[in-house]
Amino acid sequence: MAINIKNIIAAIEYIEEHLNKKLNLETVAKAVHYSKYHLHRMFTNTVGLTIHDYIQRRQLTEAAKLLVLSNKPIIEIALIAGYESQQSFTDIFKAMYKKSPNQYRKEEKFYPLQLKYILNENPTNLEEKDLQKKIVFATNEDIPEWIKLVHLVIDGFPHLDEKQYIEQLREYIKNRQALILKDANIAIGIMAFNKMTGNIDFLGIHHQYQEKKIAKAFCKKLLCEITHSYNISVTTFRENDKADTGYRNLFKSLGFTEAELLVEFDYPTQRFILQKEK
Repeated sequence: MAINIKNIIAAIEYIEEHLNKKLNLETVAKAVHYSKYHLHRMFTNTVGLTIHDYIQRRQLTEAAKLLVLSNKPIIEIALIAGYESQQSFTDIFKAMYKKSPNQYRKEEKFYPLQLKYILNENPTNLEEKDLQKKIVFATNEDIPEWIKLVHLVIDGFPHLDEKQYIEQLREYIKNRQALILKDANIAIGIMAFNKMTGNIDFLGIHHQYQEKKIAKAFCKKLLCEITHSYNISVTTFRENDKADTGYRNLFKSLGFTEAELLVEFDYPTQRFILQKEK
């Protein structure tokens, strides 16, 4: 079944306008006058999340913002986020943010689980065989588009500090350690890496293009053309982390194997390693 991007955009807009209401697949489908079964499949294939998960992550993000930027009681924030009790809200918040709402509020530092998803209305049908050669070193002119993609894949990078990230990105670009793939002028794949160790410090792929094997093309580009290391590594979510939207499975599908458990920015992670073929 062909994907109608406009239907998905309409669904996202409706969700954004009703984040303080109780939302589900049925109410969204009814609002955009579309079959809930078809909408579910199209939305999941395009955004990379089910409507339920997208709504949950967006509402928890807005709740986190209220915890830091307002004095509203936690029970009131829970109700605004669509939860019927403070306990049910606390349970899911802790599963996603790795700390209770009260702890999160005390730290006074907001970071999102999920930002509003922006779709490319006119995606190009990219040929997989051409992807690797279309991946190029990023320049400072690419930074605005790079950051737009960072916002779309923010779910994969807990605790990301955007101001600090941009400063680091400029260094990666200066040292030719930042790669980018674009569809017309839109960034659809980005990678920041350490050339000597082969460590991938950031890999973001536009979910709308997830069927295109872009992540594989980036890894081959790094491993075969750029790094001097015999393997490349990356850190991602630990097993059974409810905040993981599929990153562990992505790296496993690319041939990465599990390595040591880590804690980065107070967040539990795990290193994965991909060895160069002999």
